[in-house]
Amino acid sequence: MGNRLSKIYTRTGDAGTTGLGDGRRVSKDSLRIHALGEIDETNSVVGLLLCEELPEDVRALLTDVQHDLFDLGGEVCIPGMSMITDRQVTHLENELDRFNEPLEALKDFILPGGTRAAALAHHARTVCRRAERALVAVALEETINDGPRQYLNRLSDLLFVLGRVLNRAGGRGDVLWQKRKNA
Repeated sequence: MGNRLSKIYTRTGDAGTTGLGDGRRVSKDSLRIHALGEIDETNSVVGLLLCEELPEDVRALLTDVQHDLFDLGGEVCIPGMSMITDRQVTHLENELDRFNEPLEALKDFILPGGTRAAALAHHARTVCRRAERALVAVALEETINDGPRQYLNRLSDLLFVLGRVLNRAGGRGDVLWQKRKNA
C-alpha cells in the first residue's frame, strides 16, 4: 500500500463531497457512493457473522469473501477499474454447489432464523441484495462492469445456503414458513 492513513480526518468531505479513487469529487449522496456504502455494510455484516462459532470451511470462505468485497468496493470506487473476475464469480458458484449439495431440497419457503449464526447469514444476505440493487441503479446512469453485480448476486445465494448449513451445524433444521399460520 503506497499511502498510509496517518491522519483519519481530512476535512475534505465537510462540504458534502467525497473523492473517488480516480481523484474526482462527487456528492456523498451520489448513486455510486450509495452503492459503496452498501458494499461496505455487506462486508461489515459478514464480519459480524465471522464473530460466531463457525465450521472452519465456512470461516475460510467468508474471510475470502471479505477480501473480495473490499476489491469489489475498490472497483466501484475507481470508474473503469476491473478487479472482480469471472474466476471469483465461478468460485462462489462452486462453493454454493458444494454447500447446497448435501442439503435436502426445499419444498417450502424458510424464515431467516434458527441459530444466531444462521440468522446473521440471512441478515448478510439481505444487505448483500441491497448492495446489488444499488449497483443496478448506478448501472442505469453510468458504465459499471458486470462482475461486481454478478458477484453480489451469487454471494446472496451463497449466504442463503450458508444460513441453512449453519442451522444444521448448530443442531437445528430450517425454520419453515407456515402459510396463513396466524389467519
